[in-house]
Amino acid sequence: MNSSKHTELANHAWSVADLLRGDYKPSDYGKVILPFIVLRRLECVLESNRDKVRAEYDRLKDQNVDIARFLRRASGRSFYNVSGYTLKSIANDSTQAAKHLIAYIGAFSENAQEVMERYEFPQQIRRLDSAGLLYRVVGRFAELDLHPYQRDKKTGEVILDKETDKPILNVSNHQMGYIFEELIRRFAEQSNGPAGDHFTPREVVELMVNLLIAPDDDALSIPGTSRTVMDPACGTGGMLSAAEEHITKHNPSATVTVFGQELNPESWAICRSDMMIKGQDPENIKFGNSFSDDGHRGAHFDYLLVNPPFGVDWKKVKDEIEHEYETLGESGRFGAGLPRINDGSLLFLQHMISKMKPVTADGKGGSRVAIVFNGSPLFTGAAESGESRIRQWILENDWLEGIVALPDQLYYNTGISTYFWILTNRKARGHQGKVVLLDARDQFAKMRKSLGDKRKLVTPDQIKQITRLYAEALDAAKDPEHPQHSKVKVFANEDFGYRRITVERPLKLRFEVTEETLNALADSKPIQKVSDADALITALKPLVGQVWTTKRAAWDALRRAMAEAGVLWPSGTPFQKAMRDIIGVRDPEGEVQLIKGNPEPDPELRDYENVPLDEDVEEYLRREVLPHVPDAWIDHDKTKIGYEIPFTRHFYVYKPPRPLIEIDAELRALEAEIQAILGEVTK
Repeated sequence: MNSSKHTELANHAWSVADLLRGDYKPSDYGKVILPFIVLRRLECVLESNRDKVRAEYDRLKDQNVDIARFLRRASGRSFYNVSGYTLKSIANDSTQAAKHLIAYIGAFSENAQEVMERYEFPQQIRRLDSAGLLYRVVGRFAELDLHPYQRDKKTGEVILDKETDKPILNVSNHQMGYIFEELIRRFAEQSNGPAGDHFTPREVVELMVNLLIAPDDDALSIPGTSRTVMDPACGTGGMLSAAEEHITKHNPSATVTVFGQELNPESWAICRSDMMIKGQDPENIKFGNSFSDDGHRGAHFDYLLVNPPFGVDWKKVKDEIEHEYETLGESGRFGAGLPRINDGSLLFLQHMISKMKPVTADGKGGSRVAIVFNGSPLFTGAAESGESRIRQWILENDWLEGIVALPDQLYYNTGISTYFWILTNRKARGHQGKVVLLDARDQFAKMRKSLGDKRKLVTPDQIKQITRLYAEALDAAKDPEHPQHSKVKVFANEDFGYRRITVERPLKLRFEVTEETLNALADSKPIQKVSDADALITALKPLVGQVWTTKRAAWDALRRAMAEAGVLWPSGTPFQKAMRDIIGVRDPEGEVQLIKGNPEPDPELRDYENVPLDEDVEEYLRREVLPHVPDAWIDHDKTKIGYEIPFTRHFYVYKPPRPLIEIDAELRALEAEIQAILGEVTK
């Protein structure tokens, strides 16, 4: 099916919006259109064996047998329908359309009915019937040709290719994905959905699957190959379909079993019905939140991939996640750490890592993981924050194989830049202890017409080029003559780690009494607690204007003044501290304050430095700090370990500003042009 037909079918389905306008809000159009397009697709897929299923049902309905098993065999699918209704026959009886449509849906197998229930379809049927729209909507979808194979319009027989004797495709499962996703994109635009709720464009999925699976192509070509693929936020199932197609393209005899979980009921229903149509087990697609209700608990998979929602908080499942973190620790999914509450992206990655197959002693097993992130997981969070600890855990376990930066404006509902993270617990020997960074931000083509926020696409040739460059990344990074050398960098895992050191400088003070300091003393709570506070303040008034360079001299003068006024010098640390903090004034030439013989650090002069893990912090201090502030030192008790991946910094290329003479010339030219235009206007 070419793109024009894909657009034609999506437009046909979308045209139902003209019927719904007025009775439905635009944001609710999907509640009608999506279940009907699923229903029509199921009907078209089952049409070739419909009479056979009906005959089998009539033969067995009164017998004490597992009738479902026989009906699935008769339909050739994992689902079936035993009614004599079709959407066309239902549309022809406007007065009984609701009754017949509900009976039609009730005649589907239980797994297909469950899909319709997620759409709350009976409720929409009643609403459409009350508005007098039901038979018209049903009739519109009955006209939609969603048959998987081309059929003769007169006989209804499937048309075979004369050369191959195989059925000619009409609308494949992959192409149905395009139609579903095009409709979902339009619904998202109508409802102004958040940027995180977007599906992944097909070319991005293809590139991601290539980077995930292509390194295993040789192993996948072995006869009898069997692989499992899992997506914990599978949406409509586009990534699962692409992974299955990639594997079977290299080995048509390979067995690929897909698994997924999805929180959105409409997307789940589309994915589930898609799996049913393809012959996959629909029970492998679980409904619910992967964090709080893991539908594949204890399972492990060969490949895991996901495009999680960006910047979406996890407040709704906070209690469940924190409970698992606190009670299970490293034996649970989130033992490495918890990211900030407003972005759960790294929770998805930990969830997926927990489902990697372990590597056996003979080097077999293991998994590969691919996830789409925005820039935040690369660097968000200071040393020893949840995000930093998660990155540290991944890198110290040598799971991160590579990160690929993609162009911006690739997605329909957001223009942000994104990154592929590729992880595995069975790195090739040359990759062990290393991480590949690949900059593909310039690999795009401008679209002729924007689709929402999507203004760029990655062409098939660019997909091949990026895939090839990732495969030869180690060589490209080492070879300055490689044409893509500047686009690839390879680092050791430890290169992303650092020590966050606390650099202290001594507190230096001079001491003075002013009207302001007396007022501050009078307002200080520790001073107010003194029995004769007013007399104390009065006793110090004669000292206004005096300055002392040392604390001892100041204290001697204060004591004398108080003694002359008959005021006792209060004991206790709070009083002493309040006096020092108020009368003491920071002065670069002042006296260094001591605590038990050691310089007291000045919080206002405290600084922090990130020092690479492989560098001695004292040497760093001598080289970078002491030449500027010779009295600084490191408080080693406050040192923290952090990990971040500053991708853009590693690929930054300095561009000098244009010469001033060039800018001046351009400005003069613009001024002349403006004057000429103004001259034309005033004529």
